[in-house]
Amino acid sequence: MPNDTKASISSAVRALVQARQSGRCTAAVPLPDAASAYAVQEGVAHALGWFADGVPRHWKSGGPSRAAVLTHAPLPPAGVWASPADARNWAFNLRGIEAEVALRLGRDVDATMAAQLDLAAARNVIDAICVSIEVVDSRWTEGLDAPALAKLADLQSHGALVLSEWVPFAAFMAHDWATQVCRVTIGHAPVVERRGSHAMGDPAFVLPAWLRHATQNGSRVHAGTVVTTGTWCGILHAAAGDVVSAEFPGIGKAVLQF
Repeated sequence: MPNDTKASISSAVRALVQARQSGRCTAAVPLPDAASAYAVQEGVAHALGWFADGVPRHWKSGGPSRAAVLTHAPLPPAGVWASPADARNWAFNLRGIEAEVALRLGRDVDATMAAQLDLAAARNVIDAICVSIEVVDSRWTEGLDAPALAKLADLQSHGALVLSEWVPFAAFMAHDWATQVCRVTIGHAPVVERRGSHAMGDPAFVLPAWLRHATQNGSRVHAGTVVTTGTWCGILHAAAGDVVSAEFPGIGKAVLQF
């Protein structure tokens, strides 16, 4: 790795750690490529001691389309909450809202298995599904206008994750996702309703790429690990004091109080 790349990674890690510890945003640090952004994710997690055993238990994965390169981020455990969740004492720079569904592994997956997974086989490693609300936030002063690689380094602008009750995934193996409804309510604003609006057409589409990413260094992803799979509503915006709900009829409902 070139010395200038190492310097960029170290600078970005320091900036993000300081921003998280101080609660103050900082200017985005330029990074040369996605590998560097992922190295920053790992560096921040190590510096802040997020994963004591080295194995993240919650992830986000997604992208704008099936043709795009999907991106992935391990999520800090302190910001993963069961619904109904209360974030009134949690500091956010932004309160972006993404309504999603999360999937839970029913078995361990290693690199050998991950390398062989296609979409159909990947569905078989999932045991449960739930509704999730991802809070979008940023440690960069540029916020959502920060460069794409800086956002990837900052856990793809992750703030917190709320999970509803889990239900068995077996009933969704052949689910018609094109008919799935998503309803989001934020404070007193009108309900936002979408149907069949997941960018991949099927939230399980992220599984093979995510699992290959998560196991690429020889790690094993354990049963019970959760991945949230991308927004159905774009990014909506909430304010302090708002109650947010995301409902997917037939799956469940998640609620978050800001």
